[in-house]
Amino acid sequence: MDKHIEMSYCRCEAFKLLASNYLDITENQLFELFGEIQQLLEEVNMCPSDVAEHLMRTENRDADACLQGLVVALRDARDMAIKEKEKAKEEGEIDGERGYSWNQIEAIYNNRRI
Repeated sequence: MDKHIEMSYCRCEAFKLLASNYLDITENQLFELFGEIQQLLEEVNMCPSDVAEHLMRTENRDADACLQGLVVALRDARDMAIKEKEKAKEEGEIDGERGYSWNQIEAIYNNRRI
């Protein structure tokens, strides 16, 4: 049996908790990167498990390396999302901010009972 669980994306408060749990650091210790990470998390839809994956320490990675890796991953995700959105707009697949494809709009219109 398949079940789909809707989960929210990782935002600022969830990131603080993850950073505290995985890296044993507080917001005060995140000062240098916190602003950039906060902004990127608002722009990018990344689930908490993906963020946590970047925060896991290894023998070769300390807390700074983990946070830098997260910043790089968030930037890459943002850039990829921008490119995909631009490509979809060029191909005429996106309508406005809702992001419906033209096929979805046509199906909605045809199913409307007047």
